[in-house]
Amino acid sequence: MERYRAYVTPDRQRLRARLDAATAHLDPPFALVDLDAFDNNAAVLAHRAAGKPIRVASKSVRCRSLLRRALAHPGGAWRGVLAYTLAEATWLVRGGVTDDALVAYPTCDRTALGALTSSETLAAKVTLMIDDPVQLDIVDAVQPAGRRPVIRVCLDLDASWRPLGARLAHIGVRRSPVHTATTAGELAEVIAGRAGFRLVGIMAYEAQIAGLGDAPARQAVRAAVIRAVQRRSYQELLRRRAAAVAAVARHAALEFVNGGGTGSMALTSADPAVTEVTAGSGLLGPTLFDGYRAWQPKPSAFFAVPVVRRPAPGIVTVLGGGWVASGPAGADRLPSPWLPGRLRLLGTEGAGEVQTPLIGPDAARLRIGDRVWFRHAKAGEVCERVSELHLVTGDRLDGSAPTYRGEGYAFL
Repeated sequence: MERYRAYVTPDRQRLRARLDAATAHLDPPFALVDLDAFDNNAAVLAHRAAGKPIRVASKSVRCRSLLRRALAHPGGAWRGVLAYTLAEATWLVRGGVTDDALVAYPTCDRTALGALTSSETLAAKVTLMIDDPVQLDIVDAVQPAGRRPVIRVCLDLDASWRPLGARLAHIGVRRSPVHTATTAGELAEVIAGRAGFRLVGIMAYEAQIAGLGDAPARQAVRAAVIRAVQRRSYQELLRRRAAAVAAVARHAALEFVNGGGTGSMALTSADPAVTEVTAGSGLLGPTLFDGYRAWQPKPSAFFAVPVVRRPAPGIVTVLGGGWVASGPAGADRLPSPWLPGRLRLLGTEGAGEVQTPLIGPDAARLRIGDRVWFRHAKAGEVCERVSELHLVTGDRLDGSAPTYRGEGYAFL
């Protein structure tokens, strides 16, 4: 019983009662967003950004209504979108969600590039990500300079930490090949010399800090190692990012330097070289962000599945539930039964495609027809499973909003 004690709290019990009451007329499976928690998270993130604008990461939201809600948050801290594909960025601009869309990853989508290069409006509002001159060649192959608007580009600076050199230690994600200030300056010079392009920004996403929790449950040694790595990585990146910005600024008038994410909001905002930060997951509070010391967002996104059978004493089975997150395969990528609080996945089955058995003290109290509320491991990916998100304020349902999928779009 000890392992479940932290999950049986008055707040959790009230949350379950509130969500059940607001959605009593709905048949699961379905997903919802608690707007009270969403708005609270938006306010806390704005505070943690310490006056620097926040670009909302669309991959972690994937719902135009919620993107608009974040961007309209009082105080004006939320500005612009960090999109994950060019086709998505142009759709968001055309739909009036934003007039400032930065595409987070390089693109080879010739159809989307054709739309971008044939529209003065889109070219003024969408910025492409660049880390190799070949990416410029692809744009020119679609529409050469002189026959299209000037295309805005952003240089992607690799923010990983290489304490022993690139061949011996790479701590972080594999993103851009541009790692040093020297290579950043060289690429900036190439871009500056190409007709039809304008270098307007730098992005440096420190995934080993922003995307890696420093307080994993029941792993004290690992937590200590992560914290030490993050401290040293941050100090190295402060120096290198400043040097890269200076090197690039010799060839371009930069409009922004973007960095960070939900997990490093305060740290990245404190970097003088950074002019804006990014967040998205912190609006919805998935389980991967439970393992951070600095701040844990309030869970605001849930999905409900029904109990459909009881295969044995102490076990209930829910319909579906296997909404597994991307990333390295492991238990932390599985969805978590959250309400009621004293449930867990069966180790031999995990979360299944069409059924998920659950055990724990609360399994004995659940009846066929009851619902179990799950949290996803990552934020926006739950939207690939549903056509709409039900929106809850207090204990009432405030309608619903279509996800990207519900509007007929699957960008990745």
